[in-house]
Amino acid sequence: MTADFGNHPCFNAKIRHQFGRVHLPVAPRCNIQCKFCNRKFDCVNESRPGVSSGILSPYQALVYLEHVFEEKKNISVVGIAGPGDPFANPEETMETLRLVRAKYPDILLCLASNGLGIGPYIPELAALKVGHVTITVNAIDPEIASQVYAWVRYGKKVLRADAGVKILLEKQIEAIKELKKHGVTVKVNSIVIPGINDFHIVDVAKRMAELDVDIFNCLPYYQNEGSAFSAIPEPSAADIKKIREEAGKYVHQMTHCARCRADAVGCIGEKDNEFLMSKLQACESMPKHPDTKIIPLSVPRTERTYIAVASLEGALVNQHLGEAFRLLIFGEKNGGIELIDERLTPEPGGGDVRWEAIADLIKDCRALLVSGIGKRPETVLRDKGIQVLKVEGLIEEAAGAVFRGDRLNHIFKRERSKCGVGCSGGGMGCG
Repeated sequence: MTADFGNHPCFNAKIRHQFGRVHLPVAPRCNIQCKFCNRKFDCVNESRPGVSSGILSPYQALVYLEHVFEEKKNISVVGIAGPGDPFANPEETMETLRLVRAKYPDILLCLASNGLGIGPYIPELAALKVGHVTITVNAIDPEIASQVYAWVRYGKKVLRADAGVKILLEKQIEAIKELKKHGVTVKVNSIVIPGINDFHIVDVAKRMAELDVDIFNCLPYYQNEGSAFSAIPEPSAADIKKIREEAGKYVHQMTHCARCRADAVGCIGEKDNEFLMSKLQACESMPKHPDTKIIPLSVPRTERTYIAVASLEGALVNQHLGEAFRLLIFGEKNGGIELIDERLTPEPGGGDVRWEAIADLIKDCRALLVSGIGKRPETVLRDKGIQVLKVEGLIEEAAGAVFRGDRLNHIFKRERSKCGVGCSGGGMGCG
């Protein structure tokens, strides 16, 4: 089969300065934790995967796309690449693709995923004519993979690396086979991490060649402050060149990757467009749905049997309440915990009105787990009978301890804030 690289700048180096792409940041949650990753949604000074200046709903993304097409006349590809994983956010991802395809029937569509959750959606992706998919495969040996990842969230269960990577690798191989079966062009990214998997990348390339992968990208590891691998130096250009030469004996190589942001727009390597970044942030403040200005907040339940959690990706308690666009609701089941609901929070602004609305939103919850919270919202929530706990770590561990009545001293979060200043709790979100 001859891969259709066409006018896709990531798959076709010859046209990367002629045609551009836009990534729609509609997928904030992630279902794995890579040890090299420290996602910061609002960092404008970094250009790397996992970073975005905002998070859009599918409807907001469609409005933003109109601004992109007005400003940029050479956009050939619309993609979704996070800032989490598209299929840790399948509803948002698929609805965005449906909306874009309906309005722009001739545009190229693409996705970048770790492959864990994409499988059930491949038939519809093909029907929507998603022509290009990137799967990140950092190892094919479970022993090596377990050094790359901290945990894997499969279904509603968080698995430690040694157990989780076996499922991850299995699902990645299944996904690549199914994508090829449906005629989708497949690129595989492998993050080259010195001392962890750099010696293993050629083996990955050999296996990808057996699966008829169209193009292979040896992507140099990026040193992220705050990640588990922050002390590991980036690989040298000479090392990457040598690995690409060896891997290139088995599968065609991509050599022009710019490690794009989840909200990248324009040609590869092009400087960020400040006008479009301002439009993205403006769209983020719009209603999330076209026909509603106020998102319903109340849930008619009476017993406080649940726990609410502010989480970026659904596995860790790691979000400040002021930043949370939704809260995850967990219940007890068979001695463990189970995700039973996901509730959108009101838009930032409004002071006490916002915090009272959130209290009403989770009035069936005995506790709220957050990584941080302002003084005023904490007071409002506690006055409403909701225990507020500032903790860090796995949701499964923290929520389980609350349900069991265990001591939480070991997971209480030390007082610190993301921006280094105190939070006023004014209801305006975290800046």
